[in-house]
Amino acid sequence: MLDLAFYRNKKVLLTGHTGFKGTWLCALLSQAGAHVTGYALEPPTEPSIFKLAAMEKKVNSVIGDIRDLPRLKKVFVEVQPEIVIHMAAQPIVRESYKDPVYTYETNVMGTVHILECVRTCDSVKSFLNVTTDKVYLNREWPWGYRENEELNGYDPYSNSKSCSELVTGCYQNSFFGKDNDRHVAISTARAGNVIGGGDFAVDRIIPDCIRAVLSGQEIIVRNPYSTRPYQHVLEPLAVYLMIVQRQYEDEKYAGSYNVGPDDGDCYTTGELVTLFCDKWSQLADEKAVWKNVSDGGPHEANFLKLDCSKLKSVFGWKPVWNVEQTMEKIVEWTLAYESGEDVCQVMDRQIEAFMAGRVR
Repeated sequence: MLDLAFYRNKKVLLTGHTGFKGTWLCALLSQAGAHVTGYALEPPTEPSIFKLAAMEKKVNSVIGDIRDLPRLKKVFVEVQPEIVIHMAAQPIVRESYKDPVYTYETNVMGTVHILECVRTCDSVKSFLNVTTDKVYLNREWPWGYRENEELNGYDPYSNSKSCSELVTGCYQNSFFGKDNDRHVAISTARAGNVIGGGDFAVDRIIPDCIRAVLSGQEIIVRNPYSTRPYQHVLEPLAVYLMIVQRQYEDEKYAGSYNVGPDDGDCYTTGELVTLFCDKWSQLADEKAVWKNVSDGGPHEANFLKLDCSKLKSVFGWKPVWNVEQTMEKIVEWTLAYESGEDVCQVMDRQIEAFMAGRVR
């Protein structure tokens, strides 16, 4: 299990720290007492959870492009990190259709750059590359994909993340394997869809829901029948930290891991939005409704589910919050933000509640 005390005074370099997941991970690591250096572009949304939480005051925030190898190498030399978690990415499927070159540059060559820095920085002991459940060749199976399934994402985003997995495996075998002098524990984590308070991204279903209800409009749903695994953002982040910790302590834990919810938390988009509307109506005392409006957009998988048996077997892991509890936390966060409450304090409370749930 995860022991946050492990991270006290550890030097951690996190790419993609200004994004939604990155900000929540900064909050987790800050609570744990880690020395965090973040490397990323400016926050990708306005408003941004990174700025709202004033996270630049809690971490050493370096604004830089993952495609800029000389700059990235300089940061590694200055920081001498023990742990590296790579989350910088172009993460939106529809954006990858609009700009596939940028998507591949960021998601594939960005991975090459971070691994090259790890290769040339002797201080690094543990590395995690965060990818996505969409790395698998999706055959629309009714069962979950396992870590040994074929990697071949359909769209440019998914495919670039499949390539990122292959790059990671190549560097592991070529430079850090058993026949090499340099030993770094390396893993990849393939996470399902994450939701939580403070996500302001475009083209994501929960942020779209929140924008609609706050402006008094109906929620527009493009494809209410696509099925995805949904989990609170803290679920995979806690798993990332657990993997990084355990492989730091023993390299036998290095590998590839699916990170997703239990089967009961695989929802269609329509079911998820209905749950949001119910929670919003209950907690905000305002009615929320949605309608199905297909816009004929680019291909996205209709069904995708992960098999997390390996994660459960190796680490004895199980989720803390189901989707219904997660939706309550999202509405709670949003209402606190709308009322002008300190969102950093809200995040800290939710982290404390989540960690308490892990030990019960």
